[in-house]
Amino acid sequence: MAEVFDIESRWPDLFEGLPPLDRDAIVQAFASSWHEGWVPNREDVELQVRHARGEISSAEVLQLAREAAERRAGVIAD
Repeated sequence: MAEVFDIESRWPDLFEGLPPLDRDAIVQAFASSWHEGWVPNREDVELQVRHARGEISSAEVLQLAREAAERRAGVIAD
């Protein structure tokens, strides 16, 4: 059975109240990466949603994503 891409159903709480245009942009961006073989995780999706809501800047998204990737790779300890 083929895997289905649906991050909105996977983490509906993240998308609550997000304007449709922002929601679609986030879903499409992650779908593109998913088609290339990357599996989205909650932390990365949450960062993009927080950015769309204006809660964090682009620079903060990059820094937090870098830190998360390093944690996942075991480069730095929690």
